Amino acid sequence: MQKLLSRIQQCDICKSHLPLGPRPVVTGHVESKIVIIGQAPGTKVHASGIPWDDASGKQLRKWLDVDADEFYDTTKFAIVPMGFCYPGRGKSGDLPPRPECAPEWHEALLNKMPKVKMVILIGMYAQNYYLKKEAKKTLTETVRHYKNYMPFYFPLPHPSPRNRFWFTKNPWFEAEVVPILRGEIKELISS
Repeated sequence: MQKLLSRIQQCDICKSHLPLGPRPVVTGHVESKIVIIGQAPGTKVHASGIPWDDASGKQLRKWLDVDADEFYDTTKFAIVPMGFCYPGRGKSGDLPPRPECAPEWHEALLNKMPKVKMVILIGMYAQNYYLKKEAKKTLTETVRHYKNYMPFYFPLPHPSPRNRFWFTKNPWFEAEVVPILRGEIKELISS
């Protein structure tokens, strides 16, 4: 696993497309039980090199009901975004994750983590990539039907503060889905 992570840290397959240059942000361990697959690092995470080191990460840890020590314990959580580097800024936020990372690295990483019991799919890019035809037409419908993908996959919306409108429009998520997620996480990390 360490050799693979070192190779990923040297990756520059899409460097000409990255406004801040390559800085892959990914974690994993052969003992990891849960893999979090999000979109791509933002500028703050690019600067720190620490995954989910921003307001979105704070919200995600709240949903999971874990503290920072648990969250960054790679024997519990591996963090493998769809794009490992900051992709740049678009008209309405960050650009989509670069398409090179997942096909190049995900399978190799997941093969090194035989104890994974759950993959949390955050956002449409991760959900469409992993759920393929099983993903619903919208993120909302995929998240609403989360039980269809359990116990291995657990789809979530992005925890970004920019998604306030989505959370206001979909109160069922915090009321119904988050408690189930917390129960699953508690059971997995305590086993």
